Amino acid sequence: MVDADFLNGPVPATVSLPVAGPARFINRELSWLAFNWRVLEEAGNPSVPLLERVRFLAISATNLDEFFTVRVAGLREMCREGIGLVSADGLTPLAQLEKINENVRGLMAEQQATWRQLREALKAENILILGPDEVTREDRKTLSQTFIDQVFPILTPIALDPAHPFPFIGSGGFALALQLKRKGSKPRLNALLPVPAQIPRFYQLADAQDGALRFLPLEALLELFVAELFPGYKLQGRCAFRVLRDSDLELEEEAEDLVREFETALKRRKRGKVIRMKITANAPDELRDTILRETGVKADEVIETDGLIGMDDLAELILPTRPDLLWTPFTPRVPERVQDNSGDIFAALRQKDMLLHHPYETFNTVVEFLEQAAHDPDVVAIKQTLYRTSRDSPIVAALVAAAEAGKSVTAVVELKARFDEAANIRLSRMLERAGATVVYGFIDWKTHAKISTVVRREGKKLATYTHFGTGNYHPVTANFYTDLSLFTCDKALGRDATKVFNYVSGYAPPEKLEGLAVAPLTLKSTLLENIEAEISHAKAGRKAAIWAKMNALIEPEMIDALYQASQAGVRVDLVVRGICGLRPGVKGLSENIRVKSVVGRFLEHSRIACFGNGHGLPSARARVYISSADWMGRNLNWRVETLVPIKNKTVHAQIIEQIMAANLADTAQSWVLRGDGSYHRHQGDKLFSCHRFFMENPSLSGRGAAGAKDAPRLTHEHDDP
Repeated sequence: MVDADFLNGPVPATVSLPVAGPARFINRELSWLAFNWRVLEEAGNPSVPLLERVRFLAISATNLDEFFTVRVAGLREMCREGIGLVSADGLTPLAQLEKINENVRGLMAEQQATWRQLREALKAENILILGPDEVTREDRKTLSQTFIDQVFPILTPIALDPAHPFPFIGSGGFALALQLKRKGSKPRLNALLPVPAQIPRFYQLADAQDGALRFLPLEALLELFVAELFPGYKLQGRCAFRVLRDSDLELEEEAEDLVREFETALKRRKRGKVIRMKITANAPDELRDTILRETGVKADEVIETDGLIGMDDLAELILPTRPDLLWTPFTPRVPERVQDNSGDIFAALRQKDMLLHHPYETFNTVVEFLEQAAHDPDVVAIKQTLYRTSRDSPIVAALVAAAEAGKSVTAVVELKARFDEAANIRLSRMLERAGATVVYGFIDWKTHAKISTVVRREGKKLATYTHFGTGNYHPVTANFYTDLSLFTCDKALGRDATKVFNYVSGYAPPEKLEGLAVAPLTLKSTLLENIEAEISHAKAGRKAAIWAKMNALIEPEMIDALYQASQAGVRVDLVVRGICGLRPGVKGLSENIRVKSVVGRFLEHSRIACFGNGHGLPSARARVYISSADWMGRNLNWRVETLVPIKNKTVHAQIIEQIMAANLADTAQSWVLRGDGSYHRHQGDKLFSCHRFFMENPSLSGRGAAGAKDAPRLTHEHDDP
């Protein structure tokens, strides 16, 4: 029996495992793969709407591609260079690759099996994915025009012979290899048909008489019209293949012009080494050998696939015309306190701090905070970090408008945000043209902190309004990432935020911070000090507890500190969505630690840490923080991150009694981690969904004149005065 209710359920029995030395850690890469298995499991979950299951399958494929182009690429480079650096759990790069390979082949086989099941389920819902032999004569007439008008002008068929060098296939590139024979002639022609990314993967045909929606995959369309590309030839054999290349960036440490260096590095990324190739199973030997030889792919980097290649393209099948097969839509709430002040966010914040829980509460409030600042004549300065944002970002537009209006605008743009480097170069130039000061931060460290400050003249004084976030300033991902936005006009936090901006722009270490902790300087030590304080409380016989929520936990020193806390009697409950290197529930090591992962409709992304402070949890006297940082080496040691103390009582209660409590109580979409590294879904009839709870109930700090008394709380404890 697996009980994922960490709020009310008992601590499970411990297990005995040989976990001395490095064995006390779970391997990072295998833990990530376990997370992607959980994502894939949702694609097979019958309680999830059908098209959302297709979306989960596409996400699992996209995740796996990125894993190969970054993590596996790095391990292979270490093997090539003879670097034998072992992981925290004691594995060499080669040993990790062997375990990854075994796991991934099973994962990809399960993806294909899941797609076959989903295809049948789609068929039962009158959504058909056709093969070339299922196309009618009428369909072919229509498709012929579609092919000539929309596909043919973009394609470049290439003969494979000494006169035509094998073309470069970029990362993620999809191509068909063909064996052709001219009618009445013995010689055969081998050809390649690279498929540009601009061409859709699925083409919708006219609805069937019974109303069925019908789609034809691109490869089937190309097969139907090979004669248009190679007149006089007949198709004898074919295969499809797709390559992934090393996509990690290497930069010169002493780069004089960081933007130019990144532009050069992005070009190198496109031509990185092939890390993995998927190819049609039972491909003609001649075609297969030619492809492998010309691309330089080794046999162990090839995965033969009996099914769909490029599953991330399944996202094209998520149809808005079938809302009955999608999640029931909901409208994010606008904070009542902002509405009570006629939309004036600054007036609302002067009353008290406000915490928004996205996507349940609209991210538009963050956008409006900056838009109001841009057009407010009393605002004199805006400072903003930008790690990831949307292509046509309203936040960038607001900063541009503010700069053009003559306000002092400083934007810290992180060029090293993986896969968003080119977009960030583009937006930085847009800001510079408007007159904003653009800062790129440190060469060695990414600026991952999420901070925005607005300085406003109020009478004879200047007031600083600050926004701290756990997620990116990205209006699109804010619709399905769960994140926290703290708005405050607390003077001390405003001064601290300004010092962080000065640190990034001028390398001036922020001294005498009044509340904020900053990585790589004080964030990790602050967390460790809080853990040590809980250990002291436990040893003194006081209540001792830690609740924490994050995306990843792999930093060895943090894990060892939690082990020590457990051994001292501290109750530790963790919600870790993705990678977790800690082994919970192991006798003599982690008896008092529980770990769960919540995977569901929304991507859990907020980072929270709560320490009982001698009163246990939940408690109004607990120390509560929100953060931009996961508990990973890169976040704690090599990035600029923030850890924000929560001072306001209502926000404090909202985090403990609503957000953390609901995540800990969730049983509908929770997986419990065991000491052996395996995850197990909650078992039981009565299921509680934290996502549904947040969609249906107002948050505490966003209430307006109605007050917070009627806002539901999962926990409530009054401390003695």
